[in-house]
Amino acid sequence: MVTEGIAPTADRTLGFMVPARNARGMLVRVDATLNAILAAHPYPEPLIKLLAEALTLTALVGATMRQDDGQVTVQASAKGGVVDLLACDWRAGELRGYLKFDDQAVVSEGMSLPELFGKGYLAVTVDQVSSEERWQGIVPLEGHGLAAALEGWFGQSEQLPTLMRIGVAGSAATGWLAGGLIVQHLARAEIGGERLDSGEQHPDWEHVAALAATTTVEELTDADLSAEGLLWRLFHEEQVRVVPGPKPVKGCRCSQAHIREVLQRFPESERADMRDDKGLISVDCQFCSRVFAIAA
Repeated sequence: MVTEGIAPTADRTLGFMVPARNARGMLVRVDATLNAILAAHPYPEPLIKLLAEALTLTALVGATMRQDDGQVTVQASAKGGVVDLLACDWRAGELRGYLKFDDQAVVSEGMSLPELFGKGYLAVTVDQVSSEERWQGIVPLEGHGLAAALEGWFGQSEQLPTLMRIGVAGSAATGWLAGGLIVQHLARAEIGGERLDSGEQHPDWEHVAALAATTTVEELTDADLSAEGLLWRLFHEEQVRVVPGPKPVKGCRCSQAHIREVLQRFPESERADMRDDKGLISVDCQFCSRVFAIAA
């Protein structure tokens, strides 16, 4: 079992398994990477927390894949609320995200997802390179948190009992820190045992879920508590195997060459309409808040 005394590391993912209980999980913390992403736009504080939650959720799902094995995209489209669009993605440890919102709307702490988004849905898409597989989960934006919405989807649609916890702490003055935990119960057939009936609550899962559910926001965002230390608090009576995951870093794949390649796919007549009086096409990347002037 892991022990106390290991220094905490920000911008980190740590995978773990509880073999005797047929459970697996992931811990994520984003610090400097989170602040670098948030700095691209002047978001109100409640929307900073919303985007931080979405970025942490994206990293949790993305880090469970093998490194360089595809991309995870989390996107919320909505109408009638403060937020029009939320988009985050993860690829090989590179994390990015942004919000498009009504800057004239009044935003306050504690707003529910329907109040923030109006009518909309959350879509999680996983593209895996090695298996050439793609799956997507779509859940309604209901309740008070993105993690709770996705947690329910895993259990109901994927029949994969799941518990998720996400915490965000900080301020504009001190900076932001976010942490996340996901724990899932593996089907017995995946590890050589008998297959559980869908919806059956196995005592092993009830035990693991009860322990994981005690995780607090304060623990997830405690800069002095390492991932190993948190696992020790939760599962010190269990044998836990840990596997370090990829380090989250701010990633934006926009570049002059990539954008030019995309623009070349448009007919010349359309590109002519895009050009300014200097013959350049301006492309605005919302992820990194940069404008590229391209000759194409």
